[in-house]
Amino acid sequence: MHLDDLRWFVVLADTEHVTDAAAELGVSQPTLSRALARFEERAGVALFDRVNRRMRLNEYGRIVLEHARRGLAEMELAGERIAALRDPDSGRVRLAFLHSLASWYVPERLRRFRQAAPAVAFDLFQGPAHEITERVLTGQSDLAITSPRPEAAELAWRRLHVERLCLAVPRDHPLAAKSRMRLSAAAGEPFVALEQPFGLRLLMDDLWAEDGLEPEIVFEATEIPTMEGLVAAGFGVAIVPVPRDGGDPKVVHVPLTNARAKREVGVVWVRDRILPPPAERFADSLQPE
Repeated sequence: MHLDDLRWFVVLADTEHVTDAAAELGVSQPTLSRALARFEERAGVALFDRVNRRMRLNEYGRIVLEHARRGLAEMELAGERIAALRDPDSGRVRLAFLHSLASWYVPERLRRFRQAAPAVAFDLFQGPAHEITERVLTGQSDLAITSPRPEAAELAWRRLHVERLCLAVPRDHPLAAKSRMRLSAAAGEPFVALEQPFGLRLLMDDLWAEDGLEPEIVFEATEIPTMEGLVAAGFGVAIVPVPRDGGDPKVVHVPLTNARAKREVGVVWVRDRILPPPAERFADSLQPE
């Protein structure tokens, strides 16, 4: 199969619409339809279900899509490695990182690295842990700075930083007077939490289970600032990392004494995949604190 066939299939799989895919690719609909027919003939199975003139990627198509993405990513990686060998002080790093590390940790590491390697460019992706881990596995990102440590055996991990977790409470809350506390002291409190399967939510679930809590979750957010805002508004309490800048002045952050009340932040990459020289150089610059 040609690389163009793979690219066309990925776009068609993403849109599930021949007209939209053809417009995005800049080819005619008949040309794309013929290419899909050839692609499915080589695959030996239909990759889409046709229902009422609509296309839906089927289970065979999802398998091919996974490998097509990886194939394209590998060819892009090959081009980047060649470019880096020709000019080792340039190149590109594809980096994914957590939302909650976007305001301080990642920008500071990028700033330091760019002082030493100003010609290296970055493709950045910000998202939740499960999404950025998948991007590394499929080759869409070279590296990810994430938490907690992913379970996938294919991924290598190096711990960079440990954050203590705390209970965020409204400033006028009875627990705000505590200097530190065990999470069990918040039994019966309504909680604002992150959605499943966000990495911090997994840590929350572990802490609740450790102290035998079955919390009332009044809202599930997608970002920590939203959680803090709802705590400030009196909707409930929340488990968050100790803020670097003091956080919302209407919120008090009480450190948790639970042994597992911490978030390990680390860098991950695919163990058996050779990193492009710029990505390897950036990974080497990320030293544990």
